[in-house]
Amino acid sequence: MATTVVMEALSPTMEEGRLVKWAKKEGDAVKAGDTLAEVETDKAVMELVARADGSLIKIVVAEGQTVPVGNVVGYIGAVGEKIDGSRESGVVSPAPTAAPAPAPAVAKPAPAAPASVVATSERLPTPDSRIKASPLAKKIAQDSGVDLGSLVGSGPGGRVVKRDVEGNRATQAGPAPTGGRPLPAPRSGSPYEDVPLTQIRKTIAKRLVTSIGPIPHFFLTTEVDMERAAEAREAINKQLGDQGKISFNDIVIKATALALAKHRECNAWFQEDHIRYWNEVHIGMAVAVPDGLITPVVRNADLKSMLAIGQEAKLLAQKARDRKLLPNEYTGATFSVSNLGMFDIDQFTAVINPPEAGILAVGTIVQKPVVEDGKIEVRRRLRLTMSCDHRVIDGATGAAFLKTLKQMLENPLAMVL
Repeated sequence: MATTVVMEALSPTMEEGRLVKWAKKEGDAVKAGDTLAEVETDKAVMELVARADGSLIKIVVAEGQTVPVGNVVGYIGAVGEKIDGSRESGVVSPAPTAAPAPAPAVAKPAPAAPASVVATSERLPTPDSRIKASPLAKKIAQDSGVDLGSLVGSGPGGRVVKRDVEGNRATQAGPAPTGGRPLPAPRSGSPYEDVPLTQIRKTIAKRLVTSIGPIPHFFLTTEVDMERAAEAREAINKQLGDQGKISFNDIVIKATALALAKHRECNAWFQEDHIRYWNEVHIGMAVAVPDGLITPVVRNADLKSMLAIGQEAKLLAQKARDRKLLPNEYTGATFSVSNLGMFDIDQFTAVINPPEAGILAVGTIVQKPVVEDGKIEVRRRLRLTMSCDHRVIDGATGAAFLKTLKQMLENPLAMVL
């Protein structure tokens, strides 16, 4: 009897998946553990693997389609085996509950394409063989005479998919927008264009609704003198030489982790009937990806050196952009840090990522005239805003945490004491 291939829960929060690409075609022999397809989850592009030996005798879900977890996407069986009509339709009645997530050794990220260079005002011709596009998109483009190199892909990682070719026949698309978010087709006679939500954008929408609405946010802002931190960073980087460099963000993450270790009441999760105070400090690090935001986690950040934090943060950020993060790399944060300083943002408020009780918003470092010992001096200053869940953190509690964090950043020697 044929084995049913279902859309598996490839991440802890996955409710549906978009089938990006079939790695096997109907009639191909498969073995248990072989990659059948690439699936876009709410966090990354993962591989859906075979759970039985045989042949892929039927594909139910076409590339580009989105289906709920547990729905049938194909069948594995013996060559020539027939499937009855009700099963062949792919409808599951009743629909099974979310399939258990496969072991990490099986559910692994799909290989990512190399990071793209910054888009220029003019697009250079690119051989079709080097363009990231689904097989179906390539076939439609070839049949209709569309230049794939002229299209902006709306699939994962900028992949050109069927809808891009059909919606852009004989037209020249402009460069990708800042951040890589999919653009609609060039302006036409229509008063608007609809662009389908990606899986990660759907998840962001759901998570924000469960955060900013139910969670009673309040905000605390402080300004930090970063002169000593800047001097310490320059000295450390000079000493490190070829071993690597640390950034201001690495310093903030380290200082935040140490401050949380001293203020466990802020290193907490709100649960339905209790508050969980963590003895370990795991910092979520907000990273912008082409179609949204994801928060990889630097674990035990209070116990790691700034260099180790910097190396890990850089690796996690790249994996996030390549959609290669594994579930254990973006879950379990006890507190988060969001830094928009590189975008020249002085100050902002960030939305708490539940069940965490707080998040730190980091602005840009700005030179300002300040009064020191009765004299006006120009010094580097940084604004920090902490978003607090009032069910867990009171005003005085959050203020005490920020005071410790400020002391550490203004006197980096405090971080090694």
